[in-house]
Amino acid sequence: MSTRPPTPCPVCKSPAPWEANPDRPFCSERCRLIDLGRWVDGSYAIPGPAADPLEVEAERQVPSAEGQGGREPWG
Repeated sequence: MSTRPPTPCPVCKSPAPWEANPDRPFCSERCRLIDLGRWVDGSYAIPGPAADPLEVEAERQVPSAEGQGGREPWG
């Protein structure tokens, strides 16, 4: 079995081992958490049309079937 060569960490660009690395593709937990923070604070975003705040709020107001014993509200 051949070992995979280290790949550059997406955050700090230092070599990140692949095998036996619980933080892969990052070199460390620190870089993994930095990346997560960038997603959370909006530094990273998946491109797409902006959401209409009124539509988002309307979707939150729709009752779900979960609280009704798994039955649909109209059934």
